[in-house]
Amino acid sequence: MRPLAARRRSPAATALLLLVALVLTGAAYTALAPGRADASPTVAGAEGDVDRGQELFLANCATCHGLQAQGGTGGPSLIGVGAAAVDFQVATGRMPLAQQAPQAPQKARSFDDQDTADLAAWVASLAPGPAIPEPDQVVALDDPEDIAAGGELFRVNCAMCHNVVGAGGALTQGKYAPSLGDVENRHISEAMLTGPQSMPVFNDDNITPQEKQQIISYLDEVNTAPSPGGWSLGSIGPVTEGLFVWIGGMGLLIGCAVWLGAKSS
Repeated sequence: MRPLAARRRSPAATALLLLVALVLTGAAYTALAPGRADASPTVAGAEGDVDRGQELFLANCATCHGLQAQGGTGGPSLIGVGAAAVDFQVATGRMPLAQQAPQAPQKARSFDDQDTADLAAWVASLAPGPAIPEPDQVVALDDPEDIAAGGELFRVNCAMCHNVVGAGGALTQGKYAPSLGDVENRHISEAMLTGPQSMPVFNDDNITPQEKQQIISYLDEVNTAPSPGGWSLGSIGPVTEGLFVWIGGMGLLIGCAVWLGAKSS
């Protein structure tokens, strides 16, 4: 009879141990992995229909993203991007893309709320991904402490691209960080969750839902607060202020000098 240690080292025992390890790993992933995004997301009260969303996708998106959203030469895979990414891209008019460019610009939307909800529902049904934020998660807060905390978070994580007041700015290779002055709160939260264009992803572990709401509150305050100094000049800072002084002030001085020279002659 073979010793116990020899039986443990046999190929069959090794294969059995690997099988048990794979089963335990799969069970642990099933228990701990993030849940599937809501397969029937709502966009402005419109509940998504998965079957109709697939029809819309095949008619309008499959040319670039593939029949099963697996991606292709014209567009990336959408498997796992979640309903939030679809709502952000479609509801802001960035998709469908008008033409190939370094970055998809915001434009008039091609789909209404119901169509957007249907598309988001179908893409969300393919694989787990970020869901569309609930309405109470994107309401701007009035508490000055929340606004101040949001301003600090924005300056640390976002201002290097979007400017300290969300005015936007240029990036490399023809890309840019858009202005956040007229962006809906829901779309700001979705952008943080999904990382569109050159933007990094800020999931709920990086920036918590409460912190995202604080950032939204700061941007709302910046965009709605009056300018105590008068004309804000876009709130961009010393660049526009310096240009105003040089163009306006120096132009005025040159005009005075020409006027005085004409008077003296």
